Amino acid sequence: MSEERMESMEDYVAELEASFKRVRVGDILTGTVISVTDTQVLLDLKSYAEGIIDKENLSNDPDFNMKEEIHPGDEITATVIQTDDGEGNLVLSRKEANDTLAWEHLRELRDSRKVVEVRISEIVNAGAVAVLEGMRGFIPASRLDASYVENLEEWNGRTIPVTVIEADEAKNRLILSGREAAREKRDEEKKRQIAKCEVGAVMQGTVETIKPYGAFVELENGLSGLVHISQISQKRVSHPGAVLKEGQQVTVKIISVADGKIGLSMKAVEANEAEDEEVFNYHEKGEATTGFAELLKGLKL
Repeated sequence: MSEERMESMEDYVAELEASFKRVRVGDILTGTVISVTDTQVLLDLKSYAEGIIDKENLSNDPDFNMKEEIHPGDEITATVIQTDDGEGNLVLSRKEANDTLAWEHLRELRDSRKVVEVRISEIVNAGAVAVLEGMRGFIPASRLDASYVENLEEWNGRTIPVTVIEADEAKNRLILSGREAAREKRDEEKKRQIAKCEVGAVMQGTVETIKPYGAFVELENGLSGLVHISQISQKRVSHPGAVLKEGQQVTVKIISVADGKIGLSMKAVEANEAEDEEVFNYHEKGEATTGFAELLKGLKL
């Protein structure tokens, strides 16, 4: 029994010390709702004074209904904006606390580059607007998708994954970007498509770009692969541009699929065609039939 009394006394002393802790303007406190009126919320802060939040300091939402959304027993976190309202109560603002906590979270998202989803609520000049953590964020047209978006209106109302690239509370500046998430999704889809490509398949393609080491070819399935200079022809090629040009239609064979890259060969197609020609010439020049005399040869009648 003595131990129980000792524990109760220690708890009481700790709570008493907390109740006399000096509170300053700007402190963020959490209290329990005691009552809700048409104009104010009264909080128990377990301190020397109770807290009051006026209706205009509760929410930025003009349609916010205090009595429907706040009830006795609810916990509310708010910022101290006045240490005495003239009657000994602390005056608090949940809006200000929400803003402070929101900017803290936005900075965390910026530093971690975590992907979050937002809904585009408005199209403005050179970009779009989306709300994140209650803050209005701007998404430049160049960062809305994997590449620059020309028709912004098509994006209005869409929900897209974004990262926070700038969160400046002092300037009230929040910049978001959907480009990184979109490119990552595009690259993952490309890798899945490449993984489905069969080594040995022969496809049609178009030469996209020519480099000293080879040519990049866009295949008929929309993917691109590299024809290394050593795989362009069975004959020695000094430079890919000597035998290929951009926009040229070519036939290639997939010779490798690794690390999200496709290796192509024109030389292998030449070799296959040469083999087919040899087989065709053999049948053309060889004896395809046996004469009647040959069939009777050796038979004893």
